[in-house]
Amino acid sequence: MEEKGFGKRINMVRKDRGLTADKLSELCNINATYLRQIEGGTKIPSLPVFINICNALKISPNYLLQDMLEDNEVSNIQELAKLWENTSPCQQEIAIAMIRAVLEFKKN
Repeated sequence: MEEKGFGKRINMVRKDRGLTADKLSELCNINATYLRQIEGGTKIPSLPVFINICNALKISPNYLLQDMLEDNEVSNIQELAKLWENTSPCQQEIAIAMIRAVLEFKKN
Protein backbone atom coordinates (compact mmCIF):
# COMPACT_ATOMS: atom_id res chain seq x y z
CA MET A 1 0.00 0.00 0.00
CA GLU A 2 1.35 3.42 -0.97
CA GLU A 3 0.69 5.26 2.30
CA LYS A 4 3.09 8.11 1.55
CA GLY A 5 1.21 9.18 -1.62
CA PHE A 6 -2.04 8.95 0.30
CA GLY A 7 -0.73 11.08 3.16
CA LYS A 8 0.93 13.54 0.80
CA ARG A 9 -2.38 14.13 -0.95
CA ILE A 10 -4.12 14.78 2.37
CA ASN A 11 -1.36 17.23 3.30
CA MET A 12 -1.48 18.97 -0.07
CA VAL A 13 -5.28 19.34 -0.06
CA ARG A 14 -5.27 20.47 3.58
CA LYS A 15 -2.80 23.24 2.77
CA ASP A 16 -4.67 24.12 -0.42
CA ARG A 17 -7.84 24.55 1.66
CA GLY A 18 -5.94 26.81 4.06
CA LEU A 19 -6.30 24.44 7.00
CA THR A 20 -3.68 23.83 9.65
CA ALA A 21 -3.08 20.30 10.90
CA ASP A 22 -4.62 21.37 14.20
CA LYS A 23 -7.78 22.64 12.49
CA LEU A 24 -8.20 19.56 10.28
CA SER A 25 -7.62 17.23 13.20
CA GLU A 26 -10.25 19.15 15.16
CA LEU A 27 -12.72 18.82 12.28
CA CYS A 28 -12.02 15.07 12.13
CA ASN A 29 -12.16 14.50 15.91
CA ILE A 30 -8.59 13.18 16.06
CA ASN A 31 -5.43 14.60 17.58
CA ALA A 32 -2.99 16.56 15.45
CA THR A 33 -0.16 14.09 16.10
CA TYR A 34 -2.23 11.27 14.61
CA LEU A 35 -3.06 13.43 11.57
CA ARG A 36 0.63 14.20 11.05
CA GLN A 37 1.37 10.47 11.21
CA ILE A 38 -1.30 9.86 8.55
CA GLU A 39 0.12 12.62 6.38
CA GLY A 40 3.63 11.25 6.89
CA GLY A 41 2.59 7.77 5.81
CA THR A 42 3.34 6.04 9.10
CA LYS A 43 -0.32 5.48 10.04
CA ILE A 44 -3.40 4.48 8.07
CA PRO A 45 -6.69 5.96 9.28
CA SER A 46 -9.67 3.85 10.25
CA LEU A 47 -12.64 4.00 7.89
CA PRO A 48 -14.57 6.52 10.06
CA VAL A 49 -11.50 8.79 10.27
CA PHE A 50 -10.93 8.43 6.51
CA ILE A 51 -14.53 9.47 5.86
CA ASN A 52 -14.15 12.43 8.24
CA ILE A 53 -11.00 13.53 6.41
CA CYS A 54 -12.74 13.30 3.02
CA ASN A 55 -15.73 15.27 4.32
CA ALA A 56 -13.62 17.91 6.07
CA LEU A 57 -11.46 18.44 2.99
CA LYS A 58 -14.45 18.13 0.61
CA ILE A 59 -12.46 15.66 -1.46
CA SER A 60 -13.35 12.40 -3.19
CA PRO A 61 -12.06 9.18 -1.63
CA ASN A 62 -10.98 8.22 -5.16
CA TYR A 63 -8.56 11.14 -5.25
CA LEU A 64 -6.90 10.07 -2.02
CA LEU A 65 -6.83 6.37 -2.93
CA GLN A 66 -5.85 6.64 -6.59
CA ASP A 67 -2.46 4.94 -6.11
CA MET A 68 -3.98 2.08 -4.17
CA LEU A 69 -6.99 1.12 -6.30
CA GLU A 70 -6.92 -1.04 -9.36
CA ASP A 71 -9.12 -0.13 -12.28
CA ASN A 72 -12.72 -0.35 -11.20
CA GLU A 73 -16.19 0.81 -12.13
CA VAL A 74 -15.53 4.37 -10.92
CA SER A 75 -12.30 4.68 -12.90
CA ASN A 76 -14.11 3.37 -15.98
CA ILE A 77 -16.82 6.00 -15.55
CA GLN A 78 -14.18 8.71 -15.14
CA GLU A 79 -12.47 7.53 -18.32
CA LEU A 80 -15.79 7.72 -20.17
CA ALA A 81 -16.38 11.22 -18.82
CA LYS A 82 -12.98 12.37 -20.11
CA LEU A 83 -13.72 10.87 -23.53
CA TRP A 84 -17.17 12.48 -23.51
CA GLU A 85 -15.71 15.95 -22.92
CA ASN A 86 -13.81 15.75 -26.20
CA THR A 87 -16.68 14.70 -28.44
CA SER A 88 -18.98 16.74 -30.60
CA PRO A 89 -22.75 16.72 -30.06
CA CYS A 90 -23.10 14.53 -33.15
CA GLN A 91 -20.60 12.01 -31.78
CA GLN A 92 -22.42 12.04 -28.44
CA GLU A 93 -25.71 11.19 -30.15
CA ILE A 94 -24.07 8.28 -31.96
CA ALA A 95 -22.45 7.04 -28.73
CA ILE A 96 -25.77 7.19 -26.88
CA ALA A 97 -27.51 5.25 -29.65
CA MET A 98 -24.76 2.61 -29.59
CA ILE A 99 -24.95 2.23 -25.81
CA ARG A 100 -28.73 1.92 -25.93
CA ALA A 101 -28.45 -0.74 -28.65
CA VAL A 102 -25.95 -2.76 -26.60
CA LEU A 103 -28.10 -2.52 -23.47
CA GLU A 104 -31.23 -3.54 -25.37
CA PHE A 105 -29.35 -6.47 -26.91
CA LYS A 106 -28.21 -7.59 -23.43
CA LYS A 107 -31.83 -7.52 -22.18
CA ASN A 108 -32.94 -9.94 -24.88
